[in-house]
Amino acid sequence: MALLILIVQILALLLVTPLDQYDMRAFDNPESIWNPIFYILLILVFTGVLLLIIKYQVKWLIQGFIAFAVFSTLVYVLFGLSVLAMPDILPEYALLGSLGGSLLFTVLMFFYPEWFIIDIVGILIAAGASAIFGISLAVIPTILLLVILAVYDFISVYKTKHMITLAEGVMDLKLPILFVLPRKLNYSFARSRRKSIEQGSEREAYFMGLGDAVIPSILAVSANAFISAPGIGFINFPALGTIAGTLISYIGLMYLVLKGKPQAGLPFLCTGAIVGFLIGCAVAGVNPFF
Repeated sequence: MALLILIVQILALLLVTPLDQYDMRAFDNPESIWNPIFYILLILVFTGVLLLIIKYQVKWLIQGFIAFAVFSTLVYVLFGLSVLAMPDILPEYALLGSLGGSLLFTVLMFFYPEWFIIDIVGILIAAGASAIFGISLAVIPTILLLVILAVYDFISVYKTKHMITLAEGVMDLKLPILFVLPRKLNYSFARSRRKSIEQGSEREAYFMGLGDAVIPSILAVSANAFISAPGIGFINFPALGTIAGTLISYIGLMYLVLKGKPQAGLPFLCTGAIVGFLIGCAVAGVNPFF
């Protein structure tokens, strides 16, 4: 799981240049404090709609909605990867190839939803979302977003527990808005029966929502895009600190998860990402707030 997070973060950082080149931003003004507020409202509305659909068992509606969201995000990601791999490619050809690839992945996702297909699509979606929002949110709005989402995740897992209900409902639909890590290689996600996410050692696989990879990665992308600082290769020290902080905090998170209880990931991961970011800024000798 930690390796999946790392892959998402590196891929998201690679996607910054092509997505920024074609101005594929979610918000016009990256510095606006209202951007994270709007993002939170979207999440609340989206969560509410999903819970209603799960409650009333209108599975075809949620499948259609997620399929459209997945296809749309994959178009951005595959377009960016095409431009990254072939800088001289005509945008029309890159778009045509990304449309074809996105359609293929979307079809595979529904007709052959094995864990490795779900994970591949999940990596692409998570990296694309992290890159798009990372270049759309400056550092201060991003940190505000991480703090608010960490609090929200804590409440939704430990208090209201509606996030657990949402996760179990999504597992039934075999959709790529979570990562699946089987305990045995012969595990089949497509044929698995529903088990409570709180069953601990009885689980055949471990699961992690894409948000646990996306949200900390947004800060890594934002740090790399909006802060001028030394680093290693194409990644500056604030972004490297964010990545390291995320992975270290993930070790603490997994220590609790392996005891068999579901945990809110973002309070751990967002805290680790922010602390790592601040340490990276100190190493680089930059003040991120002025």
